[in-house]
Amino acid sequence: MEPSNYRFGGGASGTIIHPLVALATLLAIILILRLPRRLVVMPLLLSIFMIPRGQVLVVAGIHLNIYRIILLAGLIRWMMLKRLAKPAGGYSTIDRLFAVFAFSNFIIFTLQYMQAQALVKSVGDLLDILVGYFVLRWCIQDRDDMRTTVRAFAIIAIVMGAAMINEQRAQINLFAKLQGVYPGFEVRNGKIRSQGAFLHSIPAGAFGATSVPLLIWLWSDKKYRKLAIVGLAGATAMSFTCHSSTVVGCFGSGIFALCLWPLRKQMRLIRWGLALTVVALHLVMKGPVWSLLEHIDLTGSSESFHRYQLVDTFIRHFFDWWLLGTKDNGSWGWEMADTSNQYVTYGISGGLLTFVLFIAIISTCFGRLGTTRRRFEGSFRNEWVRWCLGSSMFAHLVVFIGIDYFDQSMFAWLALLVMISMTVSEVRQRGPQRTIELSDPQFTELVTT
Repeated sequence: MEPSNYRFGGGASGTIIHPLVALATLLAIILILRLPRRLVVMPLLLSIFMIPRGQVLVVAGIHLNIYRIILLAGLIRWMMLKRLAKPAGGYSTIDRLFAVFAFSNFIIFTLQYMQAQALVKSVGDLLDILVGYFVLRWCIQDRDDMRTTVRAFAIIAIVMGAAMINEQRAQINLFAKLQGVYPGFEVRNGKIRSQGAFLHSIPAGAFGATSVPLLIWLWSDKKYRKLAIVGLAGATAMSFTCHSSTVVGCFGSGIFALCLWPLRKQMRLIRWGLALTVVALHLVMKGPVWSLLEHIDLTGSSESFHRYQLVDTFIRHFFDWWLLGTKDNGSWGWEMADTSNQYVTYGISGGLLTFVLFIAIISTCFGRLGTTRRRFEGSFRNEWVRWCLGSSMFAHLVVFIGIDYFDQSMFAWLALLVMISMTVSEVRQRGPQRTIELSDPQFTELVTT
């Protein structure tokens, strides 16, 4: 049976803040409030990802995780302006879709439970993703801001990669000493699954794997090449020390997407070919095409059958969740309360509307990246940045099959959506023009011919 507090998070009964975390949080807040806007994203992301989510301030029964305090500091900095300034280029369709998606999930989840505790949880989740998204949207407004964001990812990958390697070597998680992270370590089939400052090994590895395409883009800028190389080493370490087939597949999918660069002009043909292949497999296989998940085990320690059963059961119980989601998925079968699939999670919590909006965000991101890439055809630097963003998104979509983001890994997804939205708005802001590349090493300037 599903625990009665499973969906409402439970949590610590009192405040858990290590003195070092308190000091780091105070420093991050000061930097967020005082640094120029273009640098705010650095302390924001470093503190969100490197402070364990279990560090929490409990006030009148309300849990304020450190990352929420950091986000509130970012919101206050944004509100310190005379007015809530729109980002450069204005808000895009992606921004509006994301806001509708967030409210859809909030409303449907609340209606599903009709309980005060559920309302408190859903309000907290809504504020997390909405404030997180739009504070990042304010921080990341141009290509230089995007570089700063990816540099922050590189630093996080370096620190986490070293910590996760140390878990393998010394069997000690240094972040567990700060509290808020499981003090032991997970061992499956004799393999230690490192987790760093994350709540679980798979989100930790997913952060590293999905960062690889972005770090390869950063590597193309000579000014940050050394940082990118070390960051790639850290991200790779994160991907493989978690010993997860889901993450290994995510890592490989990001690299695979990057390797399709020479075929970028034939992507429509490739997409249709892929779709027809899936349909053909579904027709000729003894089981449904998603039963292929059952046979994927790249590390010898995967729960492939559970991943398959989760998707299969979700599809078969469509009429149980399509309207207002469901709170009874735990009764669908063994371990069906463990919705370790992002698509399934949004369907169960937010019904068909939220599920469709989530797919619409993904489709719009890919569509706008493709459209703007073709607009810059002939300008390698401008095409390449969009290809790397798309490759990172593809890696996220693969890892969503085996995990739902329930810790700070969610902010890697939000940051990616913001960077994609920024590139779309960037084109609209510049207006109609044909572009050529400059020899400037920063390669961000465009000229009209």
